[in-house]
Parts: sequence; structure tokens; C-alpha cells
Amino acid sequence: MFKSIIGGLAALAALAAMAAPAAAADNAEWQIGLVKETSGPLKEVGDSTSIAAKLAVADINAAGGIAGKKIHLIEYDTAGDPKQASVGVRSLAEDKQALAIVGPLSSAETAVAANDAERLHILMLPYSSSAPGITDGKTFTWRLSATEDQQFARVIKALQRKNVSLKTVDILYTSDDRISNVTGTKVFPPLLKQAGIEVPRSVSITFSSFDVSPQIAQVMQDKPDAIALAANFDQAVTVMKELHRQNFKGRVIGSQIFSDPNLAGLFGTDADGMIFASGFWRYENDKTKKFADRFVHEMAAHGIKKVGPHHVDAQAYDTVYLLKSAIEKSHVTGDPAKLVAERVAVRDAMKGMIFSGVLGDNICFVENNAQLPGYIIEVKGGQWTLFDQFPPDSCKKS
Repeated sequence: MFKSIIGGLAALAALAAMAAPAAAADNAEWQIGLVKETSGPLKEVGDSTSIAAKLAVADINAAGGIAGKKIHLIEYDTAGDPKQASVGVRSLAEDKQALAIVGPLSSAETAVAANDAERLHILMLPYSSSAPGITDGKTFTWRLSATEDQQFARVIKALQRKNVSLKTVDILYTSDDRISNVTGTKVFPPLLKQAGIEVPRSVSITFSSFDVSPQIAQVMQDKPDAIALAANFDQAVTVMKELHRQNFKGRVIGSQIFSDPNLAGLFGTDADGMIFASGFWRYENDKTKKFADRFVHEMAAHGIKKVGPHHVDAQAYDTVYLLKSAIEKSHVTGDPAKLVAERVAVRDAMKGMIFSGVLGDNICFVENNAQLPGYIIEVKGGQWTLFDQFPPDSCKKS
């Protein structure tokens, strides 16, 4: 019996010895979660934003990490399912003991997962979610993205000050995609009305629609000056092809949902006249040019051809650096034993945050929302051109 006790103690000692290096390894790195979409309907944009976020991690780690410790990125793929985003946040917070979470991508996911972040007291930084009001009442969800109403208001203002006359605009939106639905039903109508623009018709399509000819035919009856389109990249491609087939002569305008540089490349001059917003302009300065070139090169290394970064790619990249700033400002240690308190400290560091990155310098926050510039893009000659631009809204209270 004595031998069995000794043997048992030896086994426990061996287990403890094996566990000790693992604990030390955890404390030697920052455990950061990444909620991403690299499968499912938004795989294309999910792949690029995931690569952008990991590019930032690689850059930070190559430069010595944060306070001398490297980032260990723990990834969770939601496939675009809001329920899986909720599961992902819970898994990263409870099972993986992440200090904070980068992501998720979509507004639908963020709307659900924000409740988990709030309950678990873990900072969540979605890098694309742009539905108005999605962070209202939340203290652990902060986003580095402009809202659709901010950007579409800038599009209308740009059209007005450039003397582009729009008397009638039909609305076309994807009904079963949260951000497109919100934009098409809650954002476009009041802003167009406020600008004195008549909206004869509002038409919905579904996410899985391959044939949108009946909906486009309805719009063609009105002969509007423009179509306000609220749809993601794939739906925008489908709509543009059908508009061209039915010989639509007006403009297509939008907020920022489909503002992917690859869109113009797919259509050449057939997309000419499209006007929409973006939170990032690759030719703004040397920093933005360098990031865009590196991003395109990195995507090519993964076998993905990109003309340039989508603004959400730039937002994903900068969100990792934003988290780095919060960790540095909070002076946390990454000690697993202090995880609960340090999660709150990192959240608290977001208050009054001033951040500079590829999106711009001295970015501030109104409540939980970053104030970003607006670049109004016009497709001309098959190329993105800068139609107008707006500085970030002020963070100072009037």
C-alpha cells in the first residue's frame, strides 16, 4: 500500500511538472480571441479580414509584441451564424481564457454576441459591424467602424455639393441580411426624404437570389435617377449585372456595405457612375499605401487576388492595434490568475482612447463608436476614384 501511495504521489508530481510549463506558456503570451467568418455566405470577406487581423498580429509580434510578450491568436469560425458567434465568445472567454476578443464581422453576429461579452465582462471589438445603435447600452463592445447612416449622409451631402441632381431614387435592399435590411429600410428612406429626394419604390431581394430580373424590372418602370443599393458584395454583383442587362441608365449609390475594390474590377466601365462610401482610402498617404500594398501581397500569398483592401480589411488590421493600445494603457500583465480583473481593466482603457492607425490619426470614440473619415468613391473608367471626402465627426460634446 505504501508503494502504491508513493507511486500515486509520483504520478501527481509528474502531472504537475507537465502542467507547470503549460501555465508558464499561457502567461508568456497574450491570449487573444478572433471571432471570424472563414466559411459560410460571407466567406470571401471573412477570409480577407481574418488575414488582415493575422497580418497585424504578425507585425506586432515581429516588433517585440506587447510589453515584451507576443500575441497568441485563438480563432473561432462562426460561418456567419449569429448563434455560433455567441458560442464563439463563450468558448473563447470561458474555455480558452482569452483576455479580449477581436470580431465578429457582421452586425447580426455582433447584436447577439455582445450580450455574451457583457455578461462575461470581456472586451469585444467587432471590426465591421456598422448597423446604427448596435452598441447602445453595451459597455464591453466597442467598434472601429463607421455606421451606415453616417456614411450614407456623407454620400448625399457629397452629391449635393458636387451638383449631382437626384430627384427620384428607388431603394433596392437584401431583406434577409441584417445590415442590408436595416440600411434599406431604416437608413436610406429618412436620409433621402431629408434631402428632398422622392422614393417612388422600395424593393427587396433575398440573400440567395440568383435571378433578380423581376425586382429590377419593377425599378425600371420608375426610371429613377438612381438606385440606392443596400447589399453585400455578392448581391451587388448580381444586381449590377442585371441592371446592365436591362440597360439601366441611372446611377447606383450606396453607403459602404458593398464598397470592395474588386467590384469595379469585375465590371470595368459597366460600373461607371457608382457612388458609395468607404472608411479607408489607400492613396491618402504613405502609411495607407504601404498597408494596401502589403495586404494585396499577403492575400496573393494565400492564393487570393485582391485589387486592394476593403475598408473592413483596414478596420480588422487596425482593431488588433487598437487592442494593443488598450492593453498597454491598462498596464495589465496577462497573468491567468488576474484574468477577471484584467479583462475589466482593458475595457476601462478604451474610455477616452485616442488611436492612430491606417484608418487615420487621432481616432476618438463617441460612447463605444469610433469616429472615422468618409471617403466618397466614384467608379470611373473602371477604376475607383475619390469623388469627395469628409473628416471624422468631432468627439467633443457641444
